[in-house]
Amino acid sequence: MYEGVVQELIDELGRLPGVGPKSAQRIAFYLLQTDDEQAQNLARVLNEVRERVRFCEICGNVCEDTKCNICRDARRQQHTICVVEESKDVQAIERTREFRGLYHVLGGAISPIEGIGPDNLRIKELVTRLADPEIKEVIIATDPNLEGEATASYLIRLLQPMGISVSKLASGLPVGGDLEYADEVTLGRAFEGRRKVN
Repeated sequence: MYEGVVQELIDELGRLPGVGPKSAQRIAFYLLQTDDEQAQNLARVLNEVRERVRFCEICGNVCEDTKCNICRDARRQQHTICVVEESKDVQAIERTREFRGLYHVLGGAISPIEGIGPDNLRIKELVTRLADPEIKEVIIATDPNLEGEATASYLIRLLQPMGISVSKLASGLPVGGDLEYADEVTLGRAFEGRRKVN
């Protein structure tokens, strides 16, 4: 344990996701050794993020306005919504340049262990958006883990009776991977999602 504010800094950094005690200590000592200007810039940006960043009133993505750039873009396909867990998932899909529709960010995934149920997510807002007759398809793009699968199953059961086309992202073997290292679930999905070759 370090004295006073140094330990407080390490403790606060350790609360960040993916930052363990050793990483928190390394970051803290890096910040202590950096010049004043860089430390002040970091503090300024952290304050500005808290003051200026909010969530899009339509899709729930992070933005600095009431609507995000994607929701304001009239060139996007208005008839398709891709449902994701977090804003970072929007950016991951955008980097592929394969999807030109709209998004809906749930704000997490169903996780009974963590006490997160459907009412804790932005599912009601999704159902409200789907009342628009222009929307024809929902693509569910939740994480391929237990919580993501539970969320996808819940959404499929909820949305199918609405008469909207519901699809789920294919999952399977990663490009460049070896079969021997793939787990049974991944291999099973690869077989289920196989496509016919002409």
